[in-house]
Amino acid sequence: MPYRLAVRDIAFFERPVTFARPFRFGAVVVNATPQMFVRVEIEVEGKGKTTGASAEFLVPKWFDKRPHLSPEQTVSELRRSLLIAREIYLAHSGYETAFALHAACIGAQVEACAREDIPPLAAAYGPAEIDKAILDALLRAAGTNFFDGMAANIGGVDARLSRDLGNDDIAQFLAGRRRLERVAIRHTVGMDDAIEGAGGVADANENAGARYFKLKLNGDPAHDADRLTRIGSELATLPHDYRVTLDANEQYADLGALGGLIDRLDRDAALRPIAAKLLYIEQPMPRDITRQSPLGALARRDFIVDEADDSYDAFPVARALGYRGISSKSCKGIYKSVINATRAAKWSAAGTKCFIAGEDLTCQAGLAVQQDLALGALIGVTHAERNGHHYVDGFGDTPAVEAEAFLTAHPDLYAKDGHKVRLAIHNGDLLTGSLTTPGFATSVHPDWSAMSPLAQPTAGISLENAV
Repeated sequence: MPYRLAVRDIAFFERPVTFARPFRFGAVVVNATPQMFVRVEIEVEGKGKTTGASAEFLVPKWFDKRPHLSPEQTVSELRRSLLIAREIYLAHSGYETAFALHAACIGAQVEACAREDIPPLAAAYGPAEIDKAILDALLRAAGTNFFDGMAANIGGVDARLSRDLGNDDIAQFLAGRRRLERVAIRHTVGMDDAIEGAGGVADANENAGARYFKLKLNGDPAHDADRLTRIGSELATLPHDYRVTLDANEQYADLGALGGLIDRLDRDAALRPIAAKLLYIEQPMPRDITRQSPLGALARRDFIVDEADDSYDAFPVARALGYRGISSKSCKGIYKSVINATRAAKWSAAGTKCFIAGEDLTCQAGLAVQQDLALGALIGVTHAERNGHHYVDGFGDTPAVEAEAFLTAHPDLYAKDGHKVRLAIHNGDLLTGSLTTPGFATSVHPDWSAMSPLAQPTAGISLENAV
């Protein structure tokens, strides 16, 4: 039976994270960005007060890629999304289930952000992070872990935001979930990453023994085909089998350009090491173009949406356009991932192959990676993109005492490498056993005294003023 709760306080913090190497996806290069932390206090009916936490990078130019905005302005949008959501959540002072609170706030959040020219994907960031922290607190109050709690639907997830489903669809899906003991990493190959030789895609010291690879594209069919040929030649030397996914991050302008890439994958013998191992292609076109462009014959390949996933109806809309899958990212909302996984299971059972994929917007070691990993292990994501294991040096700028606390609490997930604590990758997999602690996949919280309050967002610039 779901618990009812009331939110008593929400606080935001951040600390800088410097990347070990540039991460280029689409037209964006990230060398450093703040990591944001949420701390909430809730009061659970009949159980008293408890505290929960979550974390996520404030990633520039992904949630909103409009060219007139600077990277700093898009980070400011995310800070505003958090602050707007805080005000909306705290305005609900009565007891509600965790999901009922989310459902009551998400519409108002999107509307309030729209008035400040913040698009829906960025608007959802604030509730997504607050919801994770609330769930952490709720699970702690109940003395149960994420997997058991979600199987019992502790948050009261129902179909009020997904009218194509029934309440029983969601309850039955959750009740049938069993934690995946291992989740394979999908190693990201960014646009600026080395391909050949030491540090290249086939270097085990670089890819940590990964059997899955996520290859970034830049939107030029000829350039991408040449680069994929080089990557394929390297991956063919691996001592084990492998699979790949491709991610264009909205860089293909239209169906014509995308068709040029698919034609090469279908016909070019030099691309066979990639084409034969290809699982799916992620978000090839801009989100607005995506909604207007049925894939048609291109749907002979599997495609998923990611940046176009900005509402609860995005997956049904994408499916009607020929897309087979959608990404799960905890920064887009844990409840939306559960709803979409329920859809994929229901549609697949009815005879139409659909799936949910695990994609990582650079989850940092600690809270962020643990909660995102647990979400995927719950909904059946067998392999997930993991960026933090190589774009950030271990726990990065996290104080050593805090990193050691996570290592002690989750020794199957981290390992000591010299003076650094890093993700422990076991034959290409992450283990989930220690994520079964009471709370949302963590038995420890970060050192709140070792970070700064969330920076105040700068004023946004409207398109009219920009031009």
